[in-house]
Amino acid sequence: MAAAKFMSERNLKFLLYEVYDLSSLTRHSYYGTHNQKVFDMVLDAAIKLAKDLMWPTLMEMDHEPPEMSDGSVKVHPSVSGIMRECGEGGWIASGFPIEFEGEQFPVLFCSVCRFIFSAANYSAAVYPDLTAGAARLITSFGSKDLVETYVPNMLGGKWQGTMALTEPQAGSSLADITTTAYPTEHGYYMIKGQKIFISAGDHDGVENVTHLMLAKIQGAPPGAKGISLFVVPKLRPDETGQLESNDVIVSQVYHKLGYRGAPITELSIGDKDDCRGYLVGEPHKGLSYMFQMMNESRIGVGIGAAAIASAAYYASLDYARQRPQGRLPAQKDISMPQVPIIQHADVKRMLLFQRAIVEGSLALLLQSSRYADLEQVSTGDEKEKYALLLDILTPVAKSYPSEMGILSVSQGLQCLGGYGYCEDFPLGQYYRDVRIHPIHEGTTGIQGLDLLGRKVMMKNGRAFSLYLEEVQSTIDTAAAIDGLAPFSDKLADALHELEEVTGHLKSLAGKDGPEVFLADATLYLEFFGIIAIAWQWLVQAIVAYKALENNTKKKDQQFYQGKMLTFRYFYSYELPKIYGLIKRLMDPDRVTVEMQAEFFND
Repeated sequence: MAAAKFMSERNLKFLLYEVYDLSSLTRHSYYGTHNQKVFDMVLDAAIKLAKDLMWPTLMEMDHEPPEMSDGSVKVHPSVSGIMRECGEGGWIASGFPIEFEGEQFPVLFCSVCRFIFSAANYSAAVYPDLTAGAARLITSFGSKDLVETYVPNMLGGKWQGTMALTEPQAGSSLADITTTAYPTEHGYYMIKGQKIFISAGDHDGVENVTHLMLAKIQGAPPGAKGISLFVVPKLRPDETGQLESNDVIVSQVYHKLGYRGAPITELSIGDKDDCRGYLVGEPHKGLSYMFQMMNESRIGVGIGAAAIASAAYYASLDYARQRPQGRLPAQKDISMPQVPIIQHADVKRMLLFQRAIVEGSLALLLQSSRYADLEQVSTGDEKEKYALLLDILTPVAKSYPSEMGILSVSQGLQCLGGYGYCEDFPLGQYYRDVRIHPIHEGTTGIQGLDLLGRKVMMKNGRAFSLYLEEVQSTIDTAAAIDGLAPFSDKLADALHELEEVTGHLKSLAGKDGPEVFLADATLYLEFFGIIAIAWQWLVQAIVAYKALENNTKKKDQQFYQGKMLTFRYFYSYELPKIYGLIKRLMDPDRVTVEMQAEFFND
């Protein structure tokens, strides 16, 4: 494939340096070995790797999906090179502490690199991402022996890492898993069970696959309290370090709508009663350990969705600039040449929608990443503050880009008209690829339950109060700027509505019970998400407005003017959507609770 633009380097630097002040993190000793020169150099390398290694196989990996052959999964030949380069180049280890031979880069910076790779080729990017997440679980909770045995090969790109949670009878309900770990006298457990929907669960692009697997130790307490976490390799090292079969068999590879370049597998574990698993941390604490990876993965899912939407936006933008069609309404002379469709107001509306979603989503994801960094370098009350802010934003940062990314890519496809529906352009693939994100790592419905049922209520509403304070601080800053004061007022009104609606819903929990309280949790999540993105657009507008006042260069002026107009678009077109949601969330009609399963019968 010819080189194409799939993200904006200018926007990434705007967010990193002008909005979130990445360099300020280097004042903390934990990130003190880095500076902007290093960041720029690594950013250039990430873009080059994405363009040279990942982008060229985007459509090939879609057209040549993984296949089962002789009991193993064959993937596109580029996967081995991608894993090797990501390992040897330090990309998998980029966010790991120096003690594990990592680069110890800020989460904020690693998130940008992840966005670049995912925008170039989402399927390719998940292989190293999954491996980093699994390795981090081992370094966080595993024994020294487990770390020494598995982590170097995983960070080196030689061994794949996975997260093996889901079972046929237990999708999102992890308390119902039945995979069992039987104790032995040899320091390991014998594992027996089945797992489904395991991303990169087996493939020939690496030498081995390391599963971080949830199972219940024989005799464990029922429900979530009995879940433990194990390292379960496809091939286990023997006493001499040689690899031998560990009785983990791929029983099928799923054929998917999109995201076809990475295999999703079903695993049969211990069919021959010879699968060894190695306990990570303490027994019965597996779910709490796994939530570390799940929360990181949820941010990663949001990044992936925003990245695919970014690639679709730039593909449709390029097309709109080149495609002549019709004339402007005021032009009645048919002899005049047709104009590029980007000159039509409705096409500009669709492009503005895409840009507003992509850049607003990315901003929220990077804001969340910055909270993760501040939690890392803080202590005491400050550490708890940033942990709580990250907690309450995680379901939003996962779900808003995922749900709105679908609509954004759809508008990109619409810009191309009939060509968007054909394989001549990548929009159809992007549309299929992005659809998994509202499902991955907890569906949107689960994120709604998490936000309203847990995060808003946790610590007597402390996380929610901290979030309100953060948004209010931005409102106060913007209110002092004449050109932004009207938008500050709009966000202040929206924030007040959020408080009112939240208070109303919380009152239902005690009065009408949890079913009524949580019935519209997904709509509450959507409501919350629109306001969160409006906040992030105001954060960006403050910086862009001040930059324009400083009489910047013409090229920079165009960038900042584009920012301001996209910001205005969001406040004019997207933020008003909250009022329909408010009406529903405050409505006493309990139709979804009262509807019974048998009433769906014909």
